[in-house]
Amino acid sequence: MTADATSAPVEGARTASGPVQDGPEAPRGPRARTTTAYPRYVAGKMAGAAVSLLAVLVTGFFLFRLIPGDPVKFMTGGRQVSTEQLAVYRREFGLDLPLWQQFTDYCGKALTGDLGTSYQFNAPVVDKITEALPNTLLLTGTAFVLYTALGIVLGIRSAWRHGRLGDRLNTGLALLLYSLPSFWLGLLLIITLGVGIGPIPGLFPTGGMESGGEEGFAQVLDVAHHLVLPVATLVAVEYGQTLLVTRSALLDEMGSDYLTTARAKGLREDLVRHRHAVPNALLPTVTLIFINLGRTVAGVILVETVFSWPGLGGLFYQALSVPDLPLVQGLFLVFAAAVIVMNTLADLIYPLLDPRVGR
Repeated sequence: MTADATSAPVEGARTASGPVQDGPEAPRGPRARTTTAYPRYVAGKMAGAAVSLLAVLVTGFFLFRLIPGDPVKFMTGGRQVSTEQLAVYRREFGLDLPLWQQFTDYCGKALTGDLGTSYQFNAPVVDKITEALPNTLLLTGTAFVLYTALGIVLGIRSAWRHGRLGDRLNTGLALLLYSLPSFWLGLLLIITLGVGIGPIPGLFPTGGMESGGEEGFAQVLDVAHHLVLPVATLVAVEYGQTLLVTRSALLDEMGSDYLTTARAKGLREDLVRHRHAVPNALLPTVTLIFINLGRTVAGVILVETVFSWPGLGGLFYQALSVPDLPLVQGLFLVFAAAVIVMNTLADLIYPLLDPRVGR
């Protein structure tokens, strides 16, 4: 027997005890790629979010300077003032500086959390946002929970009873309400249920967050009373989108082979629906939920304005009318950042729900 014949077995050859092992470094391939794919996926999404925030920062500065109006004249309250006094105001708020220098100052301060001082309120923008944020979260957060739950439940029922009368009524009503402008529906509710029309008396407040003078549990009931109309407006307009997305995704899953297999094993129809079909159909709905969750911070400008709700949306409308540039820019940055952060979180959760994503 030659020396070559007595050398170590060729990789993949079998011995009496079984296949030759390559040692601890053998498992290379799909598993090794999977352990490094998700960190790369996360890094890419985080980098994309950072670029988006930078684009928002730049866009917000230049976009709102196209709005007609002179904030300095607004600060004078319409009084006749001299050119020297106007120059003092411009110097005080940095409006006399070249545009490029205003931009660099704005970016430098924004990156440190300083969004400037509001012209009309003469207060830090961060303080005004912090003051109005809880009111917006109360309104839009309550509506978000209601229209998300309603849209998912009705979307599942419509998809599972596809083509029946209930499905046609649900989808028809959802499409109708989703197509209505929110401010128009809000005004309609104010006329019918707030002011009252014909034999229908006014049942709910037409604006504001509370009547004032109430304390304790009575104050909670008063705020809840003021919440009814704006929350009803948001739920009516927004639930249809969740319903339609959930219904469409579930219809795509209903013809899958694994559902046929589950039925062949004798599983009840409700178990097939809730254990197998619904979890796999919720990926598009998860994305929509996170997008809507970001919008709860942004608020709903038109609805808050119609109902005089003291939140971020109403504050944004007031700032646009001046224009109060620091306040408008700060609110725009907060609105966009909330949506970007929630979209990024949805992207990061996707691979945990479906391992095929991000590979």
